[in-house]
Amino acid sequence: MAERVEVSEEEPDGGAAPPPVSAAMMADPRALGRGTLMAAQAHVETAPELDAEPVTSGPVETPAPDLGRARDRTLAGDRWIARVLRVGAVLSGGMFVLSLCLEALPESESIHVAIDQLRKAAASLLLVTPVARLGVAGTLLGLRGEWRYALIAAGVLGLLALAVGAGIQA
Repeated sequence: MAERVEVSEEEPDGGAAPPPVSAAMMADPRALGRGTLMAAQAHVETAPELDAEPVTSGPVETPAPDLGRARDRTLAGDRWIARVLRVGAVLSGGMFVLSLCLEALPESESIHVAIDQLRKAAASLLLVTPVARLGVAGTLLGLRGEWRYALIAAGVLGLLALAVGAGIQA
């Protein structure tokens, strides 16, 4: 049971208000002088004991169902983007490691060709992974109805395709 402290209207120090006390100061009483702590505690009024009634949630506290679905779609999109990046990085790294393991084998023309092909494929995959991520992000943004960002992603992909095409022609 909580103890109730009565507070009189008359100030204890001849009408002078007690100095302000923060919660941090109350937690460490050594930071305060004895008189300040006593004056601050004299002005603290504890709440009366409440009846044991169950706490019910009102209609304001429940989240809107549309927000939960939008959040789930956003998280699913983020997971797809993370998967694309993770798979690209793991496959590329695996190809590099495999090419290093092939160097331990006895030298032959077919081994050198395999090492060269693996390293080229790994480097290409490492470069294509962010482009694939941009494609997935643009698609997901389009599916969500964010056409402005989907068009920006499509524009960037178009510029990359144009640059690669011009580089191949040269």
